[in-house]
Amino acid sequence: MIENIRLSFQGIWAHKLRSLLTMLGIIIGIAAIIAIVSTIKGTAEQIKENLVGSGNNVVEIKLKQGEWDYASGDYGSSGIKVITDKVKEDILAVDEVTAVASYRYGTMYNGVTYESNAINGITMIGADKDYMQMAGYTVTRGRMFVDRDYKNYKKFVILDDAAASSIAGGENPVGKTIEIKGDPYVIIGVVEQLDSFAPRITSLQDWQTYYGDSAAGRLFLPDVNWPMIYGFDEPYNVIIKPRSTDDITEAGKKSADILNEFIGAKKDTPSEDKSEDSEESNFKYKSQDLLEKAKQMQQVSQSTSQQLIWIASISLLVGGIGVMNIMLVSVTERTREIGLKKALGARKGVILGQFLTEAAVLTSLGGLIGVAGGIGLAYLISNVADVPVAISGAAIAISVAFSTIIGVVFGLIPSVKAANLNPIDALRYE
Repeated sequence: MIENIRLSFQGIWAHKLRSLLTMLGIIIGIAAIIAIVSTIKGTAEQIKENLVGSGNNVVEIKLKQGEWDYASGDYGSSGIKVITDKVKEDILAVDEVTAVASYRYGTMYNGVTYESNAINGITMIGADKDYMQMAGYTVTRGRMFVDRDYKNYKKFVILDDAAASSIAGGENPVGKTIEIKGDPYVIIGVVEQLDSFAPRITSLQDWQTYYGDSAAGRLFLPDVNWPMIYGFDEPYNVIIKPRSTDDITEAGKKSADILNEFIGAKKDTPSEDKSEDSEESNFKYKSQDLLEKAKQMQQVSQSTSQQLIWIASISLLVGGIGVMNIMLVSVTERTREIGLKKALGARKGVILGQFLTEAAVLTSLGGLIGVAGGIGLAYLISNVADVPVAISGAAIAISVAFSTIIGVVFGLIPSVKAANLNPIDALRYE
């Protein structure tokens, strides 16, 4: 085998231009496939990172009424049991969960004023002690809530950057008073969310996908003060931190199951009434399956890219035909050599192996050059079109193996022809 490989390289080097032209179809096909696969993988990873985050991700488990998010003030008292510390401990006991926090959520369309100016449509968050840190907020001015704020039911609030900008403009609102339904609350801090990753925004649709539901300003207050505003205890939503990105779906599902069992939510059954009235009256916790959403977005880009891969594969077919053609020429050129080897006792298997090895080496070398060209092409596309790429080791290995297989398959007919030559006729061949 080693001797056959050595002879193959000698033959390739002796006919450099012919060998290069023969490999060209393989090189173009492999390069195109590597570039496309790298772009697909890079785009898929970018989508996943945009939706999930870079390791600081949390999963929201929201209370739903039918298919709509429950929000305080929309329906009045829901009668849903308030999540207890025991429920949080049960969620934290789930293997895939490392942290849990709860919060109340609502939109105050009127009733919030700052220096006699009405603030409409501000998002209200009733945060427990762990929420702000888990949700990735950091203080830019003032301070966060502390334990004594919860113990003493302090009427303190924190604004995010968007709310601070819309309420106070360029002024520092810390220490100022804001009124919520006539009750004064002191602004003790301004926060922003940690920018541990930044989604790649290339269109208005991307902006709406990643930022659309959090563009409005937010006002945070201790969850213990929530009943003072709405007049009764409101149900909580929950956020959890999975052990890893791959645990997101399972962690969310198990946590939602615990919450639904606690509130006595109906379980989905095949015979469940799906009428509008039934949906309207059914409260249930549902986890935000970010991985599933990422998969759906990835499938949109992959479906088109897969068609491009099939088109690029045509180059491999053309390259394979070129290999078969040149090997037939090689057999014809070396007919006397084959006859001499047979006359000296070379068996059919030896002749067959020599020509198959030569075809495989030719296409494997083309595959390696194609891989290098594909990697370079992928980075070129990334720089020119601002498209993320991720080189796939599996795609490289498969491409090289596939190019070798092409050599064996398309070199089989010329090799069999060489092995079946009659030694006497071969020696007489001119």
